[in-house]
Amino acid sequence: MSEEWPKHGPASYFPSIEKTYGKPIAAWMDVIAASPHAKHMDTVGWLKTEHGLGHGHANALVAWFRQENPS
Repeated sequence: MSEEWPKHGPASYFPSIEKTYGKPIAAWMDVIAASPHAKHMDTVGWLKTEHGLGHGHANALVAWFRQENPS
């Protein structure tokens, strides 16, 4: 289900995210791309309330998404 992710930074959370929530990171990137929010913390809050993610996991996903998709 997962690939080898860096051992530091936001991606260090990815193995735990995939194991905990049962979705690959690519699926979470699609969820974030469809988010109605533009701001980092608004998206983190949305992932927490609408998708049940913990704060650290949500923050790591949004940080990675924004790093890979600068506006």
